[in-house]
Amino acid sequence: MDIRQITPAYSVSPQIEPEDIPEIVAAGFATLIDNRPDAEIPMELSSYVMRAAAEAAGLKFVVLPVTHQTMTPELVAAQMDALAASDGPVLAYCASGTRCSVVWSLGQAGRLQTDEIMTATARAGYDLSHLRPRLDAMAQS
Repeated sequence: MDIRQITPAYSVSPQIEPEDIPEIVAAGFATLIDNRPDAEIPMELSSYVMRAAAEAAGLKFVVLPVTHQTMTPELVAAQMDALAASDGPVLAYCASGTRCSVVWSLGQAGRLQTDEIMTATARAGYDLSHLRPRLDAMAQS
């Protein structure tokens, strides 16, 4: 498992497995967000299987599959709502953690300076410099 902290309240990871849940709980996470569409993964990693494992361990589980088509303002808002509603740190996962980082970045536009967003994601190993013009435009509107 490769958990990368974006902020103290929000971390991202490439695909996790049910066997990773105890370590996620031990690390202090309260909410798990699945940003990976079930169509991309085998059944044993589906949101249904992951939800059962997460909830059995006491984690809140949110399914928000991200694709180019679904990365809408509504999905970004839902991700930010899940983060705000969590009783503790949130771990979001997808194939590599990039989509989770992009969604968080879009949700922070206008809340944080673009440089702060870029620094936080770069520190976690995600180069989202291609988003800078979009984040700047969002912050202006």
